[in-house]
Amino acid sequence: MPTHPLWSPYETVSDEDIAAARVGVRTPERVEVVAPDPRWPSRFADVRQRIVDALGDRALSVEHVGSTSVPGLWAKPVIDVDLVVASSADEPAYLPDLEAAGFELRVREPEWQEHRLVRCLDPQANVHVFSPDAMEPRRHLAFRDWLRTHEDDRAAYAATKREVAGRGHSDSMHYNNEKAWVVYDLYEKIFAADPAHAHDPQPRA
Repeated sequence: MPTHPLWSPYETVSDEDIAAARVGVRTPERVEVVAPDPRWPSRFADVRQRIVDALGDRALSVEHVGSTSVPGLWAKPVIDVDLVVASSADEPAYLPDLEAAGFELRVREPEWQEHRLVRCLDPQANVHVFSPDAMEPRRHLAFRDWLRTHEDDRAAYAATKREVAGRGHSDSMHYNNEKAWVVYDLYEKIFAADPAHAHDPQPRA
């Protein structure tokens, strides 16, 4: 059955997979979702500049994604960034320079689009590193742009995020798992509205 090229089935990440992907020791932190902060775009700009200063033209793309990239959306006060490099699997080509700039490798997922996650603390940011052929950065941009222009979906997503965060999670991956259903529902709306693939049937997650 033909589907949108960015569609993928609904799934959550198991505790075993979470543990296997983590690098270093994790300190439990209560997940907090806060009101929109007008400083988030400038904090992204600071992180972006640090990445570009560290990597130069090896940073093929640096995009502000996640909830802090959507004006008016409640979010965890952590800037999410998608960084595209020539090969995210080739860590020696970029990771030492990011570490020298104050970023720390926290997640390594070779089996999932060769995803790496590096983190900095001032400002607090998660930088997701992918290769040019990875699907996830394109999905993130579609999700961001949809929420920027669809107020009702933005409000519904914010309500779900606040309700799930109110359950007292101390692990952001568990928080992400519990709100994954609404993310995938929104993806289905986004893909169904894509004029380039409007004829493709969209399976339910």
